[in-house]
Amino acid sequence: MKELIVEATIQNVSKVMEFVDEQLEQLDCPMKTQMQIDVAIEELFSNIAYYAYSPRTGSAAVRVEAVKDPLAVVITFIDNGIQYDPLTREDPDITLSAEERGIGGLGIYMVKKTMDEVSYEYKDGQNILRIKKNIQSL
Repeated sequence: MKELIVEATIQNVSKVMEFVDEQLEQLDCPMKTQMQIDVAIEELFSNIAYYAYSPRTGSAAVRVEAVKDPLAVVITFIDNGIQYDPLTREDPDITLSAEERGIGGLGIYMVKKTMDEVSYEYKDGQNILRIKKNIQSL
């Protein structure tokens, strides 16, 4: 397992993506899968940056772990910010136009649809959000 701890700011989204992408490259992760994971990272880390500590800032840990049978990557986001489970939010009605749909919720919906597993827990004062993505061999 590899871990990166950074200040939960929007400026650090690219640093988190680079860190995760380095681990994915070592696993020979297909580009399509890596792009899906990058979109999920951008959404999840941005949410932490914007909302977890608002109006102040705090740190966030990002852990990357490879698991086998089947080969997959598990990415865990941990922060000490305001308790919030994004998975409890109702999925947006994607049959409506953007104007008719309420603001928010589309990003976490995309994460839930593109990742193989998404889970959340609040433990010891920490938000812990995990995503798992299977890595298919080419």
